Amino acid sequence: MIKHIRWQAAIAFLGMILIVVVLGHLAFSFTTVIVPDVGGTYVEGLAGNPKYINPILSQYNDVDRDLCALIFNGLTDANEKGEIVPDLATRWEVSDDGLTYTFHLRRGVRWHDGAPFTADDIVFTINSIRNPDFQGVPYLADLWRTVSVRRIDDYTISFTLQEPFAPFIDYTTLGILPAHILRNVEAEALPQAQFNTQPVGTGLFQVEELSARHVVLRANPHFYGDKPYLSTIEFKFYPDYESIFSAYEKGEIEGISRVLPEDLPKAREHPNLNLFSARLSGYTLVLLNLNNPNTPFFQSKEVRQALLYALDRQKIIDGILDGQGLVAHSPIMPDSWAYYQSIRRYGYDPNQAKALLDQAGWVDSDGDGIREKEGIRLEFGLLTNDDPTRVRIIEEIARQWAAVGVKAVPQTIGVAGLVRDFLRPRRYDAILTQWQELPPDPDPYPLWHSTQGQGEGQNYAGFAHREADQIMEEARLTTDQARRMELYHRFQQIFADEVPALLLYHPVYSYAIDERVKGVQIAPMIDPSDRFRTIADWYVLTRRVILSEAQKR
Repeated sequence: MIKHIRWQAAIAFLGMILIVVVLGHLAFSFTTVIVPDVGGTYVEGLAGNPKYINPILSQYNDVDRDLCALIFNGLTDANEKGEIVPDLATRWEVSDDGLTYTFHLRRGVRWHDGAPFTADDIVFTINSIRNPDFQGVPYLADLWRTVSVRRIDDYTISFTLQEPFAPFIDYTTLGILPAHILRNVEAEALPQAQFNTQPVGTGLFQVEELSARHVVLRANPHFYGDKPYLSTIEFKFYPDYESIFSAYEKGEIEGISRVLPEDLPKAREHPNLNLFSARLSGYTLVLLNLNNPNTPFFQSKEVRQALLYALDRQKIIDGILDGQGLVAHSPIMPDSWAYYQSIRRYGYDPNQAKALLDQAGWVDSDGDGIREKEGIRLEFGLLTNDDPTRVRIIEEIARQWAAVGVKAVPQTIGVAGLVRDFLRPRRYDAILTQWQELPPDPDPYPLWHSTQGQGEGQNYAGFAHREADQIMEEARLTTDQARRMELYHRFQQIFADEVPALLLYHPVYSYAIDERVKGVQIAPMIDPSDRFRTIADWYVLTRRVILSEAQKR
């Protein structure tokens, strides 16, 4: 009897302990939360190798641009709306005549080697670009050689333009170089400088190790902004995107820098791989040669409108691009401050297309399925490069146009020949091409002003419209954003009515990261390197803290 009572007491005691443990665990769970912790490494695969980890030489190489985005800073930066925001500069003023921009620099900034950042670094960077022996992309030199730079003091600098140019502020996003390291390196020698593989910047991360196989970046202890959770980032280099997928499956990496549309099904098969997608700044379009005597019908606005109404662009995006595109309605990006929300939209409407063609006098009088007018058949070549996806697109476009009595003959050629032999000399009927990585400023002048319709200009369609020209000219001369917005809204109305080219879609950039990596977010991007815009918030480690402490963060 006594033994039986002892067992009952023991069981009761153990029950009380269990209740205390459970209640304690519940109390702990309800009063603490899991938050990101500092430390850990993120490993991503890149297709290619670095060549110039130098912001004024990186424009031709995706890997270089990815690394420069993490290692260097500009006076300013561009957010997801294309708005220019402070970075190494805290603020700036523009003179009343729009010619002089004065920047006030952030104090206390240090280079990765601990040296102080000053106005001398900006003067050196700009003068390197202005130098006649500069080896970088021509458009940088073309702009900066028309701008004079003046150091006012260690933390103030001014730029003076020869004439007002509102998009100038975009150019101040360029990464700045350290004068104390490169001062004795001539501009023509920069491509051979050791600095390109041992860069020193002011950015969130700094190079710790670089080889032909990988680069390791370590968090910059001197960084002036929010510190990252990640201690290191490792980029491993592969010959192509297919090899990157294989590396992920082998457990070598956690991030796939780019997932091409044809690889999306394979990416979706991995249960632990999170896909992220965002619109890239640019658009794919069909340019119509408005000045080709062999295609006089392209000079008819009704014909151009009909061609756009006859295109099922969403079908092309869904069926060929696996959804990796957004139908384009304007040459200005939909997230830009200048985008006109009420712009005219051309939905898929083959009946409207037929009605417009009938109205313009284009009819199929002989029953062969092709419309004609005054002995001219509505027939032309549709050219693109030999990329398999583009070939499928022009074949689908030709099929859709055939349904309304328009014959487009698909034609392909290599990428180099497409630009050199057809696009630049304006020797084509219609051509499928794309504008990529358009700058933050919405200025359409380089692509659509009539003066750019010949020679080295990029208005390859030959669009010429007096009011549109006047709008683009005035918008370049004023720094009043409200006035520029008003002007660009009107430009977009004209573009939508005239249809000087057939806008198809804005490309979507996709990349994939293992679920182990948290805090990843993505927004519209100007350049693929913008996927790192929120890198400071990414993390792989966590810790538990009291709820009241977490609420203070």
